[in-house]
Amino acid sequence: MKPNVTSHAFSVAPMMELTDRHCRYFHRQLSARALLYSEMVTCNAIIHGDRDHLLAFNAAESPVVLQLGGCHPQDLAECASIGQQYGYAEINLNVGCPSDRVKSGRFGACLMAEPELVARCVEAMNKAVDIPVTVKCRVGIDRNDAYEPFYDFISTVHQGGCDLFVVHARKAWLDGLSPSENREIPPLRYDFVHRIKQELPHISFVINGGIDSHDLALDLLSHSLPALDGVMLGRAAYRNPFILSEVEQKYYGVEEADTDRTTAITRLIPYIDNELKHGVRLGHITRHILGLFQGQPGGRLWRRHLSENAWRSGAGSDVVLEALEIVHNAASRSAA
Repeated sequence: MKPNVTSHAFSVAPMMELTDRHCRYFHRQLSARALLYSEMVTCNAIIHGDRDHLLAFNAAESPVVLQLGGCHPQDLAECASIGQQYGYAEINLNVGCPSDRVKSGRFGACLMAEPELVARCVEAMNKAVDIPVTVKCRVGIDRNDAYEPFYDFISTVHQGGCDLFVVHARKAWLDGLSPSENREIPPLRYDFVHRIKQELPHISFVINGGIDSHDLALDLLSHSLPALDGVMLGRAAYRNPFILSEVEQKYYGVEEADTDRTTAITRLIPYIDNELKHGVRLGHITRHILGLFQGQPGGRLWRRHLSENAWRSGAGSDVVLEALEIVHNAASRSAA
C-alpha cells in the first residue's frame, strides 16, 4: 500500500473548463492546504498533444492532483508516469463524468459498468508511479439504484490497488440528461457513502455532490462512524471562492493569517503580470476571480468592471487594481 502523502480533508473538485492552472493558482492564495485538482485530461491528448500546455503548472499551486480520462491500462500507466514527472502529487482516474463525449470514448461514468477493467487500469497505473492512484466515481449509473453494485464496484477496484475513492453521491444517467442535469437531477445518496465507509473502514472515502457550505460539509464528514476521510466542493467553491479562506481553520484546526480578499488579489498581481508577458490574456485569469466579492458591498461592480475590461486588447493588471479600488470605495460608502 502506498503512503497517501496528501491530505484529502478538503478538496476542490476537478471541473472541465474551470479548474485550469490560473484558477488553481488563485485558489492557492486563499488556502494553503486545500487539495486542488486539474481538469480531466484524456490519455489521447497527453500522448499525442502538447504536454507542456496540458500539464505544466506553477509549483506554488502544489499539491495538485492530475485527473486522467481513459480506459486502456497501458495508456493510463504511461500518462500517470508522465504526470508524476510533471510534479503532480497524485493521479486520479475519472469514473464519474457522464457527458456524451466521454461516454463515446469509453471512459468516465460508463466505466462503472466495468469494475474489473477499472481495477486493471488502477493496477497498471500503480505499477508505473510512486504516487497515490485514486478513483472518482458515482454511486451508480442509469436505472441501477441499488447499493450492492456500488459496493461491488468499490471492492473490486480496491483489489486493483485503489485505497481512496472520491464519490459523487449521485448516480449518473448516461442517456437523457446533460452533464449539468446530472449534477442536479439524480437524487443525492449520501447514505450510500456513509454505509460503505462503515462496511469498508480500511478504505478512504471523500464525499462530493450537492455540498454548498462548510456546515453541510462538516456534518457529512462526522455523520458516520468511522468518519469519512474528506469532503470535496465543486461549483460552490468556484462561484464563491472566498469560502476557501476558512479551510485551514475548519478542517485543519489552524488559523492562517492574511487570507482576506484584498491580500489574495495583491498576491495574484505578480502572477498576472508574469503571465501577460507570456501572451496570456487577462480575461483568461480574471474569469476565475469574478466571485471573490460575492455578497459583499461592491461585488456586482467588481464583476462588472472585470467583465467589461479584462478582455480588451492590451488589458493589464491595472484593470484588477481598478476593480479593487471600486470595491473599497463601495465598502466605505456602505459603512458610512
